[in-house]
Amino acid sequence: MQTIHVADDVFAGGRRGVHAVAVDAGLIIAMGTYEEMAAARPQARVRRWPGLLTPGLRHPQAAALLEAAYHPDPREAGRLGTEPLTGEALAALEMDEARWGASARRGLQRLLRHGVTAVCGPFTRPAVRTAVARSGLYVREPMGGAEREALTLDPFKGYPLNVLLDRSLTVGGPADFAVFDVPVDEVPIDDVLADDVPARMLRLHGAGTCVATVLGGRLVYRRA
Repeated sequence: MQTIHVADDVFAGGRRGVHAVAVDAGLIIAMGTYEEMAAARPQARVRRWPGLLTPGLRHPQAAALLEAAYHPDPREAGRLGTEPLTGEALAALEMDEARWGASARRGLQRLLRHGVTAVCGPFTRPAVRTAVARSGLYVREPMGGAEREALTLDPFKGYPLNVLLDRSLTVGGPADFAVFDVPVDEVPIDDVLADDVPARMLRLHGAGTCVATVLGGRLVYRRA
C-alpha cells in the first residue's frame, strides 16, 4: 500500500517546498507538496509528523555502542540503570555471547529511536554481528575519528550533519528516513548541508527528538 509521509519540512537535496514523501514497495516514488501527493494518490495512507524529515542517519560509533557497551534489560533498570554501561561498570558484569546478543538487540532498538538507519562496523562479536544482520540496518565502513568522541547514542553530539546523513532522498531510491520534532519555521532547508540553522537545531535538540524512523519503507520506530 502506498503511504504519504507529511512533515513540516523535508530535506530534499536543495528542493524547496517539499513537505511530503510518497512511498511504495520500499522506495520513494514521489516528493513534493502534500496537495500534489494526495491529488495523485487519493487511496494512499497518510502519516503526519511534526518537524523535519531527513535522510536516515549513519551512526559512526555503532560498533563501540554494540560491542563495548552493555544496554541493560528494562528488568535490570533498578540495579543497572537505563544508560549504556562501559568501563568498570561493564567489566563488573558477567558477559557471554547470549548476553551480548540480547544487549545488541536492545541497543539497535535504541539506535532506531534516534533516527539511525545505518551503522558503522566492523562487528567482530558473532552474537552482535547476527543481531545487526537481523535488524535490517545497513552496515557501513568505519568512520575516521569516531573513537575520539565520547560514546553516545545521539550522533548529533560531536558530528556535523553532512557526515551523518546516510544517503540522499531521491525518487526511485530506498525509503530510508527519519523525522525529528524540531522547530523548522523560517529555516533555510536547502542550506542544511552547510551546517547552519537546521544542523544547529538538530544538534541543540538532539536525536532524541526522533518521532519516526522508516527503513526500506517500513515504519520501524514511532514515538508513542
